[in-house]
Amino acid sequence: MNIEKALQQRRSVRAFTPQTVPGEVVRTLLETASQAPSGGNMQPWRVTAVGGQALKDLSARAKVTEPVQRPGLSYPPGLWEPYRSRRFENGEELYQALNIGREDKGARLAQLAKNGEMFGAPVGIFIAVEERMGYAQWVDLGIYLQSFMLLAAEKGLASCAQGFWRMYNDMLIEQLALPGGYQIAFGIALGYEDTSAPINQWRSSRATSGEWLALQGLD
Repeated sequence: MNIEKALQQRRSVRAFTPQTVPGEVVRTLLETASQAPSGGNMQPWRVTAVGGQALKDLSARAKVTEPVQRPGLSYPPGLWEPYRSRRFENGEELYQALNIGREDKGARLAQLAKNGEMFGAPVGIFIAVEERMGYAQWVDLGIYLQSFMLLAAEKGLASCAQGFWRMYNDMLIEQLALPGGYQIAFGIALGYEDTSAPINQWRSSRATSGEWLALQGLD
């Protein structure tokens, strides 16, 4: 699979089969992704991959842990256009794919809670960064994340990046035995896609290039 095809096929998968992923495969993908560029070659990511009983224990603990919102880390306050509409429409389309109405708050919360189970994926990956790092280092994390997900797609593996786990920062820092001064940037569910799941038939839309692209001095 070439890079263009991997990029076109990659999407956020929210239902996985129980098929396991060998630890050595996970290690190789994560290590290869570290070839991603970073400002000053700082490589600010700290990565923990979890599976088996350890992942079950972590998910069980998440269920009994009160989530803590961390304003500004996921979305800026007072989100403005066009971003507000894009986010709203994305959420509505997701729930429509599941036949969950806007008034069914219980079903929506239940779907959100599936993040804590990695949507059934056999592997959970957590990316942490030192709290004192700046915006540029978070950009580096995003480059690492995308590199990893494209490598996974090339191997026939599905993934879903999850900002959800930022609400469980303190629990994860303890559960994963991370050093003090670190914070969770995001999690990644990794495994094999359940192609029969309705949620996996849906794919989020993209803005047209006219909304964000400008070419200057190019024929």
